[in-house]
Amino acid sequence: MTSSYSARSRAIEPFHVMALLARANELQALGRDVIHLEIGEPDFTTAAPIVAAGQAALAAGHTRYTAARGLPQLREAIAGFYARRYQLSIDPERVLITPGGSGALLLASSLLVDPGKHWLLADPGYPCNRHFLRLIEGAAQLVPVGPEVRYQLTPELVARHWDADSVGALVASPANPTGTLLNRDELAGLSSALRARGGHLVVDEIYHGLTYGVDAASVLEVDDEAFVLNSFSKYFGMTGWRLGWLVAPPDAVAELEKLAQNLYISAPTMAQHAALACFEPATLEILEARRAEFARRRDFLLPALRELGFGIVVEPEGAFYLYADISAFGGDAFAFCQHMLETQFVAITPGLDFGRYQAAHHVRFAYTQDLPQLEAAVERIARGLQSWQG
Repeated sequence: MTSSYSARSRAIEPFHVMALLARANELQALGRDVIHLEIGEPDFTTAAPIVAAGQAALAAGHTRYTAARGLPQLREAIAGFYARRYQLSIDPERVLITPGGSGALLLASSLLVDPGKHWLLADPGYPCNRHFLRLIEGAAQLVPVGPEVRYQLTPELVARHWDADSVGALVASPANPTGTLLNRDELAGLSSALRARGGHLVVDEIYHGLTYGVDAASVLEVDDEAFVLNSFSKYFGMTGWRLGWLVAPPDAVAELEKLAQNLYISAPTMAQHAALACFEPATLEILEARRAEFARRRDFLLPALRELGFGIVVEPEGAFYLYADISAFGGDAFAFCQHMLETQFVAITPGLDFGRYQAAHHVRFAYTQDLPQLEAAVERIARGLQSWQG
């Protein structure tokens, strides 16, 4: 009886794409050749040096808990990464290792949001962000954003939507599902707008490293008091290892450590040892080659979809997504995705998973398949458009 379960559980929405994924898997089991452009997971397996480090850790017996904040040597390695990539001096004591980026979000939201309070979030945006806030009895104040602001919050939007229950804002750069970035000046503007209101700025930098033609700025370059969420899943390709990190202001670390001790004890030990190999030159060379491959995929798929009539006004600069308007074809996005799956065996994500603002007219493509698969997908989508009756 679901009515006997908690209100918070019933309020959290499922991923609507999971129904499409389940159907895609059914079709595959029946022998259909399904092209998966729906799930935000790179097609590359974890780089060999990282796997080898994980195997060595297991062989050496590194299977016990670590400290709640994580392996000291991994926190030092992350601090060194900030020094090399962003020219930032980050004290390793400010770094907490978490079970995926989700663990970092859980810590930050638990620390900063009381029941009934909320963060401002861009709509469209990653759905788990608002669901985490609901889980801790807070809320998400969804702010409609479109191509005119590159799907990002601005100081003006903060001023317009801030109210007595607002305590901060969570932004993502690069963003899911749109792939857009916030540059250094934009981050500084948001920081000033929030500081003036006594609010916290939390920035999801999970797709840092996966940018094309431009380097992403870290919010820590302009605001040392911001909270940064990051992950080893996307650029470092360690999705199944479940490892992320949080960089916090020094005075927040003790409270966050206490939360970590109670919420999950520590992040996976073998994954932490494996991640030490992420920052080795040989590994970074592999990861940069993969970034170049993602750029080639974007540079093929973006003009191909535009030529078919999909509306993609803002060119994404990062992540591995294209957020496309299907208004030119008419009809509902979820039905559109069903049509493409059932008739052309191409799986894409409906906008409904990312919020409410114009969600029924948008879909997300993940270019996490190789170029031949993307070329085949475009051919199939072109055929699907001919039979689509929106």
